[in-house]
Amino acid sequence: MAAVPLSCVAVHLRPEDNVAIASRPLPAGLEIDHAGKTLLLADRIGLGHKLALRPIRAGEAVLKYGQVIGFASQDIAAGAHVHVHNVRADLFERDYAFGRDCPPPPARAGSDLPGAPPRRTWQGYDRGPERPAHQRYGTRNYIAVISTVNCSASVSKYITQRFHETGLLRRYANVDGVVALTHKAGCAMAYDGPDHRQLDRTLAGFAKHPNVAAYVLVGLGCETAQAVHLIENEGLIQLNGSRRPPVVLTIQDCGGIPKTVEAGVQAVAELLPQVHDTRRVSLTADKLILGTECGGSDGNSGVTANPALGIAADLLVAQGGTVILGETPEIYGAEHILTRRAISRQVGEKLLERIRWWEWYTGIFGAEINNNPSPGNKEGGLTTIYEKSLGAVAKGGSTALVDVVHYAEPVTAKGLVVMDTPGYDPVSLTGIVAGGANVIVFTTGRGSVFGCKPVPSIKVATNTPLYEHMIDDMDLNAGTILDGTPVEEVGRQIFEEILAVASGKKTKSELHGVGEEEFAPWSIGPTL
Repeated sequence: MAAVPLSCVAVHLRPEDNVAIASRPLPAGLEIDHAGKTLLLADRIGLGHKLALRPIRAGEAVLKYGQVIGFASQDIAAGAHVHVHNVRADLFERDYAFGRDCPPPPARAGSDLPGAPPRRTWQGYDRGPERPAHQRYGTRNYIAVISTVNCSASVSKYITQRFHETGLLRRYANVDGVVALTHKAGCAMAYDGPDHRQLDRTLAGFAKHPNVAAYVLVGLGCETAQAVHLIENEGLIQLNGSRRPPVVLTIQDCGGIPKTVEAGVQAVAELLPQVHDTRRVSLTADKLILGTECGGSDGNSGVTANPALGIAADLLVAQGGTVILGETPEIYGAEHILTRRAISRQVGEKLLERIRWWEWYTGIFGAEINNNPSPGNKEGGLTTIYEKSLGAVAKGGSTALVDVVHYAEPVTAKGLVVMDTPGYDPVSLTGIVAGGANVIVFTTGRGSVFGCKPVPSIKVATNTPLYEHMIDDMDLNAGTILDGTPVEEVGRQIFEEILAVASGKKTKSELHGVGEEEFAPWSIGPTL
């Protein structure tokens, strides 16, 4: 039997790469033709896993995407499986070359510049000029019941459950839901310390979020995270231009759980008619703030879904919109790609400062950032954090890096912005949504079912077997790229889906009602 051409069974991304990525499971003993030479597979190579295209000596760099993803821990023969058993993530120097590769701004949509795309629109909620731009334009219309502390979490849920159990919301079809935003923090932390301020920033980001038309705060009464601290430090007011303080209920002041639930139900019921009266209007695409995430990744994440999402991100930036790239531990090892695209050395240094902080932060716990690829990631073919990061940053596209912000900070810049978040999906996206993201695209190679009320989460599968196996949870299939569909075409499909979902099309996670339990603010300090 003649050797099978490499292009039929694997993806060779760059001429300098010494590995290729299997586009389907490959049996041991298969003969592959590569550049006129025959590679004999000594081992089975799983979908998304790597095979050596030539001998790699111990200590030599393993290259994918034209970049270092690790170093051979032993001699690797041509045709061998390249993975955790023969690759390690040694430290290596990166050339940050601040701004050296910073691209020019794309031709803005609707302008007279050559190549400028037509201006695109979507149907969304305009909360009015009293709100800043990053908190003004919504893709959904929710009322939120926000717990200041875990001690009020159950009461917050009881309030929202009442509306689902009684069917009252059926009378308000223009209200997407009443969502309880509960968490495990709010006390046993330093008053006005870093954790307290970060929690305030996160809760305020959701209270002010453009997808939240109105909200009620629910506390216990004796917690560290007092509602008054949140209101005063974050400038919270009642929404829709009333300029009044928000509704605050505390269990201790109300007289216990039943009385607080009744007061909460009454408060939400009074908000429903006004929220229901809000209607979608035509908005230009520059009003969109896209949050990006990859979770349950595999070796094809950086080959299919992530670069396709990068194309969609570039299309949105050309419209004047904003794209948020998070997961700092999953930028580690690829940060030099972003610093080279930074609009200034100052922006690039902000990213490096966060990278150094993560090196310190993980070190004090005796952890290492290279522990980041999970067992599922590794089973899917990802070997080191460098490989995962190089694939992850592809979500951000190719435009200039315009800013770097802290967790849950408001994102006000137009273009590509990095937010410092953990890699853990619920915690990462909680910060990104608090920063203002009004739509999310989540790529996955293993099968994440993430939802994120009050923001729609579009799931993109990296491979066709996953898409077909989890069809009830995946919104789009980027696995067609492995069958020959151009990355650019799939990127355009993602962009069109973003506009459709922003305009009200429900995602699979929304159809399942997923999204409340995934609210997970990041706690960085000790629990006292």
